[in-house]
Amino acid sequence: MSDTSHITAGTGPVRPPEVVDTFGKVESVGIEHIGPEDRHGRPRELFAVWLSANLAYFYILVGGLLPVLGLSMAQSFAVLFVGNLLWALVGLMAVNGPSTGVPSTITTRAMYGVRGNRVFGAGVSWALCIAYEGLNLAVGALAGFALVSFAGLETSLLVKVLVAVLIGTVTFTMGVYGHATIVRLSVWFSALLGTCTLVLGYFVLQHATLHPTGFHPLAGNELWTSLLIGLTAVAALPLGWPGGSDYSRYLPRTTSPRAVAGWTALGGWVPAMLLGGIGILAGSAIDMSDPQTNMRSILPSWFYAVFLLVVVVGSITNNVLTVYSSGLSLQAMGVRISRARSVIADAVLGGALGVAALASTSFLTSMSNVLALSVALLGPFAAVYGTDILLRRNRYDGPALQDTSPSSPYRFRNGFNWPGIIALATGAAAALLCVNTTLFVGPVASAIGGGDLSAFAGTAVAALVYTGGSLLLGNHRKGNL
Repeated sequence: MSDTSHITAGTGPVRPPEVVDTFGKVESVGIEHIGPEDRHGRPRELFAVWLSANLAYFYILVGGLLPVLGLSMAQSFAVLFVGNLLWALVGLMAVNGPSTGVPSTITTRAMYGVRGNRVFGAGVSWALCIAYEGLNLAVGALAGFALVSFAGLETSLLVKVLVAVLIGTVTFTMGVYGHATIVRLSVWFSALLGTCTLVLGYFVLQHATLHPTGFHPLAGNELWTSLLIGLTAVAALPLGWPGGSDYSRYLPRTTSPRAVAGWTALGGWVPAMLLGGIGILAGSAIDMSDPQTNMRSILPSWFYAVFLLVVVVGSITNNVLTVYSSGLSLQAMGVRISRARSVIADAVLGGALGVAALASTSFLTSMSNVLALSVALLGPFAAVYGTDILLRRNRYDGPALQDTSPSSPYRFRNGFNWPGIIALATGAAAALLCVNTTLFVGPVASAIGGGDLSAFAGTAVAALVYTGGSLLLGNHRKGNL
């Protein structure tokens, strides 16, 4: 067991005298350690948290992309199933919440060192969160504009600004209030969005067919290229959630790791499969290159308005967790700011990116490129995180993770854990060699005819490099309970 007696008020964040994690009140803690006296909740509450966050339009878009790539119904559903198996990795990354009592971007000090974490752990997480915030805001705003137009109102510049501001305000307000409010509201959002999603599936099913008109099966290299591109697109969405312990850290330390992993993974897997499946089925009836518009042809007029509203609300619930994590990441980077204020700061940056995305001449292409390129970092990041949990057997010292002094057990060599940094870098390089986007095609992807292996190459390389480096230096044994 590591010695934490040296931790003082000057070596890390100081806990507020009273921890407020109550519904309707602004959560007073950020990256501080949650002590046993403040732990509460059950792992099953994670299911609603992740379900509500992932009942989002992104999954319909990705599911609809698979038929556009030329895949059959059976091939599309197979790709959807295999790609979403990565939710098991998201579940694994949530198990150290109860064992550490700190958010993910503090736990990553064990992987990158207390100094290296500011760039390679918290820094990478923060940058990716901001990018996804911008995309989510843009998706919600576009649906909001369509809803206003459907209601017969003019979508003037002022109206568009008001819609975007309203969506952003609701999103970031929930992020400011924090954990308890998010957990409570997620139950209601899950019920509302889940019901509407099932109704949407019913209407889509009425028009779906296993043998779409004009479909020509792919074969040979064309088939493998489409399968790999589709698999990477599906895998990008679960890999976009590296902060699982942010939402499990309030659970008692004795909470079953299997329960945490299971409820987290299931909460993401169910909506990903359901909405992705709806996207695939819709692709057999309409052109899914512009699903938001073309969905109108297969939905009752009254429900099309509901569909657009679901897209708006889904973008909000999806973004709430991202906003919450980005605020914690900003604090973990060393920015001295309260959690609530960090969320507000990120709102400005995320909002600016959202505006830039809306101004793009081809939003869907831009979104596809961001998702594909982000996998080059998300896959290796998740691999290092999950591998560290397995190597340490989830035996982290939560209070010691707060220590940034020279005597910190997680300081390693001058504040840097080089196996983690090298693993992240080599994994990202391997992913970029295998990526296929309209902006950049890696040499490996080009050599195999355009197949995109980035999600799996980057993840595998990072896991292998981190395992080898950690075992060689024994860093995975430092700071363990």
